[in-house]
Amino acid sequence: MEKEILSLETIVGLQVKDEVLYAEYRKAMKPILEQYEGGFRYDFKIQEMLKSETKEPINRVFLIYFKNKESKLNFFADPEYKKVREKYFVPSVESTTQIAEYERFVD
Repeated sequence: MEKEILSLETIVGLQVKDEVLYAEYRKAMKPILEQYEGGFRYDFKIQEMLKSETKEPINRVFLIYFKNKESKLNFFADPEYKKVREKYFVPSVESTTQIAEYERFVD
């Protein structure tokens, strides 16, 4: 029997350099994200990184999900999302590290 995919999940680490602007990004992108059946399951501010496979610093870690890969690709290609990203994300984030991506299955 084939398992049913619940969601496609990505764990991302960021180095946020402007918390206020990044909060504006999250606020502006949320309605667009929800249009593509996406959301956040976890979101952390990190005080200290003990081990990392990348040289980039990380002070924020979150888990973002979508119904499937197509929804994720369509979200990131959306023209309105791209405007929001350029206005808020680009100037507020120093670096991005994709930690993991996987399909989550229904039990």
